[in-house]
Amino acid sequence: MERMTLVFWTVIVCLLGTSAFYGFSAEQRRSKVQKTSGVVNSGDLLNLVEVLDGDSILAGKAGEEPVGLRLVGIKAFDAKVEKDVMTPFAQAGVELLKRELANKPLRVSLSASSAQDKYGRYLATIYADDQDISLQLIRQGLALVYPVYPFPSLSFYLQEQELAHAKRRGFWSHKQASERAMAQMREWRSQSE
Repeated sequence: MERMTLVFWTVIVCLLGTSAFYGFSAEQRRSKVQKTSGVVNSGDLLNLVEVLDGDSILAGKAGEEPVGLRLVGIKAFDAKVEKDVMTPFAQAGVELLKRELANKPLRVSLSASSAQDKYGRYLATIYADDQDISLQLIRQGLALVYPVYPFPSLSFYLQEQELAHAKRRGFWSHKQASERAMAQMREWRSQSE
């Protein structure tokens, strides 16, 4: 009985330690974005500082404080969750952002509905080489259209998502991942009704 008790408490301590580590890591990322005091306006040209996740980046003008930017109209899955069916696709989305945004001027188009989200990130469409980066993520099946808050390109994004789904790109090519994406979309639909 003593051995089982020791194993039980060892597992509990490991789980608590892991939870604390991931919670602290997520809070550091969130506070990094919230601490930015830079200002951005629609039409500004910025440079990538860091890709935070599949739908958030830090960017700024040379010599100025970087700003957190949340890509409007999409939702990427978490790239840091181990053994999740969506993780490889989320990581591919982060890599796409790094590749497509590095060493290029990024044009910012701020969301008309709200300037910033609750984490202090500017809500924006980001263009690199005049290409909407969110649309690239959708077309590759690496992000979902987030329709809860309408935006001007919503219907076009949804058309491109349907095309990616039909052509089985990205997570649409994987049965479990596709089912998870569909479940997420159903949940959002119920939220907006």
